[in-house]
Amino acid sequence: MAERLLVLAVDIDNDLYRKTKISGPVIGRIDNLKAAAKLALADPQDSDANAMFEAVKKYDELRSKGLSVNIATITGAESEGYVADIELVRQIELVRERLKSDACVLVTDGSSDERVLPLLKNRIKVNSVDLVRVKQAAGFETTYFTILEKLKEPHYSRIVFGIPAVLLILFALSYYFHYGWQLPVALIGVYLIVKGFGLEEALVSSFKGLGFSVERLSFVFYIGSIIFFAISMIIGYAAYTSALAVTTNALVTGSQAVEGFLTLFPVSLLLYLIGRLVDLENKRMRYRAISQGTYVGYGIVAIALLYLVSSWIIGQIYFWEFLVFSILGLLAGYGLSVFSTFLRRRAIRRAKIKDKRVINDIGAYIGKITEVDSKRGLIFVKTDYGSVIKYDVDRITGVSDRVVIR
Repeated sequence: MAERLLVLAVDIDNDLYRKTKISGPVIGRIDNLKAAAKLALADPQDSDANAMFEAVKKYDELRSKGLSVNIATITGAESEGYVADIELVRQIELVRERLKSDACVLVTDGSSDERVLPLLKNRIKVNSVDLVRVKQAAGFETTYFTILEKLKEPHYSRIVFGIPAVLLILFALSYYFHYGWQLPVALIGVYLIVKGFGLEEALVSSFKGLGFSVERLSFVFYIGSIIFFAISMIIGYAAYTSALAVTTNALVTGSQAVEGFLTLFPVSLLLYLIGRLVDLENKRMRYRAISQGTYVGYGIVAIALLYLVSSWIIGQIYFWEFLVFSILGLLAGYGLSVFSTFLRRRAIRRAKIKDKRVINDIGAYIGKITEVDSKRGLIFVKTDYGSVIKYDVDRITGVSDRVVIR
């Protein structure tokens, strides 16, 4: 049987929908030609329109050679990144299911091949890549218009306009509330640390992992956690201002603020823990729920010790009481560690993930789980190339017929 080919054009930032309101995937020669023409009329300088026209041309060339060919254009998302990859994977699967193609010819303008090829190769054989380069006049004029076009894209506009705007607002607010220049500079420093050490993706994934959605039961607990955290901040500030009226000792006033803040903060942590447990139990990841409980348990022990320190500094408890309760708190933390390790190992053994296929969080196939080490909390994944990759079980984000890792 002759190989069924698919000529595939990719619009990773979804210009097609933003400028023409045509949703991907676009399947068939006529629909692709109409969509490309509409996009070219909406924005004659858009390279995605040229890629779609090139795909139609490639389709006609292959058809003239008597080959079995289909054509489609898939789109990502305006925000690019993870969201765009997920949408591309969804549309690739949709096109594959509908057209039943054996191999594809990728037509790209060069800006998306590094992102698309790994997603594509795990789902369909890629016979060739056709790179489309738009002919333009060289020199300063080309550079000028290229910069203007890039500034229209959300990713670049956020960097060029968004960050300076936030800085100006921070300095304005700081001046209005008489905080000086230190607060904005400190916030800028925190941002640069997050960017410089590559923590941005980890923080974003952590916030995404909260499952903050009104459609989930955990939403109620997360909202409650935020409310109690805000109340704790207010109580801490009120305790600080009250202490200032009595003494100017920075150690005492700080201890009063800490003690006031810690009055309800454990409730906030507990509500957060319940929300996480609900989310992870729904995802059948009890071993991660145990880890979350352990972290919050450690946090509560640390809070208790900090509360004891503050109470001792203020003079509410004697030093011997501080020592006794501190030792009891440390013993409780150690007991919690031993017990949670036991529960986590048992939960990993009961997860039954051995021999399951593993994909990453954008849908690319990695391999199959060959071994689970519950003592060290590791899984071993064997790829199609025979190599074995070791992952921590905490990187698992979903378990069904397949295991999803980040």
